[in-house]
Amino acid sequence: MIHEHRVLNPATEELVATVPATTAAEVDTAVTRATAAQRTWAALAPADRARLLRRFAVLVDEHAERLALLEVTEAGHTLGNARWEAANVRDLLDYAAGGVERLTGRQIPVPGGIDLTFLEPLGVVGVIAPWNFPMPIAAWGTAPALAAGNAVLLKPAETTPLTAQYLARLALDAGLPQHLFQVLPGAGDVAGTAVVEHPGVAKIVFTGSTRVGKQIMARCADRVKRLTLELGGKSPNIVFADADVEAAAAAAPMSFLDNAGQDCCARTRILVQRSVYERFLELLVPAVTSVVVGDPSDEKTQMGPLISRAQLERVRGYVPESADGIRGGAPTGPGFWFPPTVLTGIAPDAPVATEEVFGPVAVVLPFEDEADAVRLADATDHGLAGSIWTRDVGRALRVSQAVRAGNLSVNSHSAVRYWTPFGGYKQSGFGRELGPDALAAFTETKNVFIGTEA
Repeated sequence: MIHEHRVLNPATEELVATVPATTAAEVDTAVTRATAAQRTWAALAPADRARLLRRFAVLVDEHAERLALLEVTEAGHTLGNARWEAANVRDLLDYAAGGVERLTGRQIPVPGGIDLTFLEPLGVVGVIAPWNFPMPIAAWGTAPALAAGNAVLLKPAETTPLTAQYLARLALDAGLPQHLFQVLPGAGDVAGTAVVEHPGVAKIVFTGSTRVGKQIMARCADRVKRLTLELGGKSPNIVFADADVEAAAAAAPMSFLDNAGQDCCARTRILVQRSVYERFLELLVPAVTSVVVGDPSDEKTQMGPLISRAQLERVRGYVPESADGIRGGAPTGPGFWFPPTVLTGIAPDAPVATEEVFGPVAVVLPFEDEADAVRLADATDHGLAGSIWTRDVGRALRVSQAVRAGNLSVNSHSAVRYWTPFGGYKQSGFGRELGPDALAAFTETKNVFIGTEA
């Protein structure tokens, strides 16, 4: 049995830290402590809970550079991205704090009395965060759950526990009750399973692969446990002939190279209308080959390494050595490096064109017309995100409504804002995170009727 996890720097393969692995017995203890802390937390006046969350946000801001450097070191994120992620945690805590005093029920007109609804916290929430964006995605579940009056047990990925642990220390420094927000590093099949199956955990928020999400869903079904799943993606980037093709080509590389392609929203299927296909490829070559790949702590770097050797081998397995396409540069030597890669001449049903590679690899596929574009966009089991490039407003709206994905952008690649909802269709998961309804997702609705007739 593994009693500790080694955290490696993905850019150098150097040992950063060893972290004790949480056992199933320790999860049980954590749930007991969280249950008691939650009662204390829920009993506080809403204004006091909001004030403590804002103080937590202030401390995150004060420690943002330290958090960012930890993210660079344990996850290989570029420094610019890591700074944005720390700021995202701060902003999300502030946003969630603003919802504490606005989490209200309703008065519903009924005959013979008064009907009221109350939104009550669930109790203890388990958040299982991934390694690709360990800091912000942990906050996506944690901040609204705390704001709604719950306790949180955060299980970070084995390879990236350090920012989670740092955030938990900041929560205590901010004055949140002890054991209200606990971090339980460890193996998914030990600590993660124990959190999912524990009867004292009321809801699970999981971000990760579709395969593991299905396993968690099956385990939650036994107890009818509430669940939010944000799973894999294979997002299309649809470029119509009437689009600004130059802008679309310039923006395409970082839509799938950000975080070395380790992003569920990565636009890894570039669908281009046949009449501008060759022109788009001509423009794409310099855009891809000019991407700066290297030391993630260098502010000029645009793409860093993959997270691990296992992930590197997985990505290599998807890319045929003889495949045509565009390839950028990448460092040699230590580190888990894979070059920016765009494949052409790939069959639309090839694994690299339909399965989530989770690396800096995209395919370019031609399409004939609007109907063909929608057909190709929906030709996978996923439906998380996508982009549509066109100058025709009517087409933008038609295609946005036709494509089965939870998050679409027109003439851009934006997908996630903390004040708008985020989630997927099909096997990309269910439930929505972020946005104005995030707190309500961590509550039960209680209906109370009060008779007024004598």
